[in-house]
Amino acid sequence: MRRTPSRRLFAATLLVASVLAPVTAAPAAAVHAVSGDAVVGHGEDDCPPGGLGPELTARLDRAVEDVRKQAGIPGVAVGLWMPGRGSYVHATGVADKVTGEPMTTDGFVRIGSETKTFTVTALLKLVDDHRIRLDDPVSRYIHGVPNGHRITLRHLAEMRSGLFPYTSDPDFIHDLLSDPQRSFTPEEALAYGFRHKNTFAPGAKFEYSNSNLVLLGLVVEKVSGRPLTAFLRERVLRPARLRHTFLPDGPEFPEPHPRGYTNQTLSGAVVDSTDWNPSWAWAAGAMISDMHDLRRWAKILATGELLSPGTQAQRLRTLPTGHPGLGYGLGIFDANGWIGHNGSIPGYETVTVYLPERDATLVIMINTDSLSQGQEPSTPLARAITSIVTPDHVYDGAVRPR
Repeated sequence: MRRTPSRRLFAATLLVASVLAPVTAAPAAAVHAVSGDAVVGHGEDDCPPGGLGPELTARLDRAVEDVRKQAGIPGVAVGLWMPGRGSYVHATGVADKVTGEPMTTDGFVRIGSETKTFTVTALLKLVDDHRIRLDDPVSRYIHGVPNGHRITLRHLAEMRSGLFPYTSDPDFIHDLLSDPQRSFTPEEALAYGFRHKNTFAPGAKFEYSNSNLVLLGLVVEKVSGRPLTAFLRERVLRPARLRHTFLPDGPEFPEPHPRGYTNQTLSGAVVDSTDWNPSWAWAAGAMISDMHDLRRWAKILATGELLSPGTQAQRLRTLPTGHPGLGYGLGIFDANGWIGHNGSIPGYETVTVYLPERDATLVIMINTDSLSQGQEPSTPLARAITSIVTPDHVYDGAVRPR
């Protein structure tokens, strides 16, 4: 039976982590030629040279390759940094199923819902500037939001607004899949959700919804007087020294990048979605990055390097999601101690998480979002890796939009 797109439409699904190994968040220097796969490292590595040792490296190699084959993932790139123990930077599989070009760790990818961590950071910069308050109603900034006088900016960032997810609207799904090159404005995307009744009272429970983050993107623009792309670049990306991360205006995609494959199509057939226009996801899921920048961002995000201590404390005040071991804060999750986010968009998935108690970082990038046995393919991959390196903290589970 083919998958019906309306079941999980590219909501840049939030996947859960549930324990990971010691890893850091500074760019990686070691170049690990593992199992003959194409692997590229980056400079500025504070992990001991030589990797995690031959035995552990071999176990990780086998685990990653087993999951890649079982889940039908074309290409996988993994970065694992564990201060005091070493690092593991590894790529396997193919970046292009037609040419057979090997996957590498130095390519750009679409990062899906990891975009949310950047958008909420932008919002929190405005909080630190004393230009907005998290408990302001969204109606103060954006008109026409259903129940907007009761929904606060905090509700939106915590995924507790009750707004219907526009990516679950059947007409939106049909319109996007009928023309994946179509350009959507934020207002056009939100309109698909606003025609539905809200699903619950603000603050009543957790429900993952891209509508929340698109609204926050509009709030950032309204208050700052700048396009979101410019505000992110000047107030978030530049201070974080992320030179390979940006919010595109349309389907542009810098080289090098792997081809992306999805079965989120009207027919259920697998297609190449590399150049689909991600404008529909905008502030919720359209950004592009690479492993070097994601490694840096993991620690910056988790430690609040760009924010005041008080604002970061609010960000990390997570609430239950209804899924064991997972709490969600302000555009960030805490999964059994692992802090960060994951992303999924047609053709690509990523995981970027940081474990403060171990100063440890894990970044995963793959070039498909097609489900495997009902799971996002990045989930069993992260589970396998963390089962080996931190068996007491295993990334497991999934939270999906309606």
